[in-house]
Amino acid sequence: MINKEILENYYNQRNVCSELSLSKPDPLYIAKPYNDETIALICALFAYGNAHQIVKFLSSLDFDLLNESEITIEKNLRNSYYRFQTPQDIAQFFITLKRLKQTNCLYELFLQGYRKENSILDGLNCLILALEKINPYSSNGYKFLIGSPLKDITKLKGTSTYKRWNMYFRWMVRCDNLDLGLWKNIRTEDLIIPLDTHTFKVSQKLGMLQRKTYDLESAILLTNKLKEFDPIDPVKYDFALYRIGQEKLYN
Repeated sequence: MINKEILENYYNQRNVCSELSLSKPDPLYIAKPYNDETIALICALFAYGNAHQIVKFLSSLDFDLLNESEITIEKNLRNSYYRFQTPQDIAQFFITLKRLKQTNCLYELFLQGYRKENSILDGLNCLILALEKINPYSSNGYKFLIGSPLKDITKLKGTSTYKRWNMYFRWMVRCDNLDLGLWKNIRTEDLIIPLDTHTFKVSQKLGMLQRKTYDLESAILLTNKLKEFDPIDPVKYDFALYRIGQEKLYN
């Protein structure tokens, strides 16, 4: 069983800028220099699969396209693809975000849901619904990329962990040597840990999570466990736990 001292040491060791490099690939390495909520969302939602491939793909994208015409976006992304996403999926995602930037900002949309009950999941729903509304385009790859809104935020069993979205919220809300801290007036204690398979397995190995099912309920349980170590900022341990799992340091 891990204790607070050990976990704090892990956090302090990993909360350094050198953790973001080509030799230690992470999508935040691409997002951080831009300090932009829209570019960060692109980096977060494409963050699935091999970390090296994620960074390679993100490095190939021209984020200035968000300021170009929709025709230009489609033309310039016609040869881009990433795993489940076709060139059309990627172009439409850029078009969706371009349209959104012209009418509203991601932060304000998130707040519309979050403010009701300080709920990250309500904020998440508002964002996904806004993306769907502003662009009716749909495909399997596109739906996988942006996700689907939760029909009932009280039913967590068997539900997606929304890992990529929760990672995005971590970047936006928290502020340290790694995270961007662009969004204000959102409590860090309301964040949910971005539970991926690495973090899920290492949390079980370290005795912080007994549940065997990889779902949103497990993400909430792990977040609550981390609140025993830091009730105000439990998700600060996410990056360290991810690296421990990625580098198999728990063996």
